Amino acid sequence: MLIKQAILNAVDQISDHLHHLAANGCRGFECSPKSLATLSRWGKAYAPLSEMLAEIRADLGDCRRCRLASGRRHIVFGEGSAKSRLVFVGEGPGFEEDQTGQPFVGAAGQLLTKIIEAIKLTRDQVYICNVIKCRPPGNRDPEAEEIETCLPFLQRQIDAIRPDFICTLGRIAAQALLKTGAPISKLRGRFHSYHGMKLLPTYHPAYLLRNPDKKRDVWNDMQMLMKEYRYED
Repeated sequence: MLIKQAILNAVDQISDHLHHLAANGCRGFECSPKSLATLSRWGKAYAPLSEMLAEIRADLGDCRRCRLASGRRHIVFGEGSAKSRLVFVGEGPGFEEDQTGQPFVGAAGQLLTKIIEAIKLTRDQVYICNVIKCRPPGNRDPEAEEIETCLPFLQRQIDAIRPDFICTLGRIAAQALLKTGAPISKLRGRFHSYHGMKLLPTYHPAYLLRNPDKKRDVWNDMQMLMKEYRYED
């Protein structure tokens, strides 16, 4: 495990450095988008990915690390393809998710399914998870301590899958992974770098249900994602 992690860390460092040089106009080496995408997938060959996710879930256990445990019915870990090139990250479970133990199965989840289908993919082809794994009371925003407690498990999920793309849904997921306090309106509409992976923030489907006029912005984001996804395929 230590050797494997050292290799993955080295790939991350090389990838970040090449992305930085490419972004600054350096063309003294091969740093085309296709080459960078290939580099980002190198680490995937060093571990059985589905087993790694199972290990992370086992480590999470019957989690009692924060006070959300006292009010939950189910831990909502995540679901989808462990080999996916695209991971969707939401905020946290709602009522329906807490009842079923599955992410994004309520009204917002149905809209997310439509968004995924609109970019010519299915839920089985992507991986879907949240920053926090237990439902906050009344579906309130997770508190800083709760995010801090749960975030390492999300980071491990992403490291296990090593996707080419991450799409964060809503302010909290984007801010947690990018370590920023910037509003989602300023973060969306462009790709950010997360450990050599392309991270695209967009609005949360639940927000779209309350603000349908923002659906055009999300569609623009998804067109950008689809273009990059197909280009690097």
